[in-house]
Amino acid sequence: MEQVEGRNPVLELLKSGKEIDKLFLQKGASGSARSIVELAKSKGVVMVDTDKAFLDKMSEGRPHQGIIARLAAHDYADFDDLLAAAKAHPQPLLIVLDHLEDPHNFGAILRTALSAGAQGVIIPKRRSVALTPAVTKASAGASAHLPVARVANLAQHLELLKEAGFWVVGAEDSGKVIYETKQSGPLAVVFGNEGEGISRLLKERCDELVSIPMLGPIGSLNVAVACGVVLFELVRQRRISP
Repeated sequence: MEQVEGRNPVLELLKSGKEIDKLFLQKGASGSARSIVELAKSKGVVMVDTDKAFLDKMSEGRPHQGIIARLAAHDYADFDDLLAAAKAHPQPLLIVLDHLEDPHNFGAILRTALSAGAQGVIIPKRRSVALTPAVTKASAGASAHLPVARVANLAQHLELLKEAGFWVVGAEDSGKVIYETKQSGPLAVVFGNEGEGISRLLKERCDELVSIPMLGPIGSLNVAVACGVVLFELVRQRRISP
C-alpha cells in the first residue's frame, strides 16, 4: 500500500483530496500535527493513535515526524451515490459487511458480489478490513468495478436502506433456511465478522435472518463461501420469479 510520511507531505496529501485509508499519529504529537488532525477530522479520515516504535517499524526510511498516512488502493464510493445507483437498477442488491477482518475474504466477497449482480458493498470505517492491495489481488479485478462505500455507523445506514425501500436480510445461523424463503425486490444482505458473525445491533435491524443448512459435523462456512451460497440462491430466485 502506498504511504506518505512526514507532516508537510501528509498535510498536502489531505489537501489534495486523495482517498486516505488510515492516518497513524504518534501519541502526544503537538505543534503542526494539530492542524493536520483537525483537517483529517473534517474529512472523516480514520485516525489511529500509536507510539514511535510502531511508526518507526512502518516507516520506509523517510523521517515520519510522528505521522504516516496510508492510501486506499481504490477510492471509496459515496453512500448516497451508491444507494441512488442501486435503486435505479432493475434488481437492486447491496452487500453489507459487518467488521470483516480478513482481506482475502473481503476480496473473494467482492468478486462473488460482482458476479451475482450486486451494485455495491458497504463497510464500516473502523475495525474493518479496508480496500488494500491484498483485497484488490484477492478480488481478481472485481474491486475496480464494484463500488465500496465506507460509513461511520452501519446500524444507522441499515435504517437508511430500509427507508429507501430495501429489505434487509442477515445471513445468520439462527435464521430460516434460505431455500425456504422468497426474496424479491430491493435487497441488502448483511454478512458478519469471521469470528462473531453479525453483531446484535445489526441483527435487530434486519428484516429477516436466513441460514444455510449444514449437513456435516462442521457448524458453519467461511464467510466468503457463505456469501457465494446466499447470493447465488438470490440469483436463482430472481431468475424464476414471475
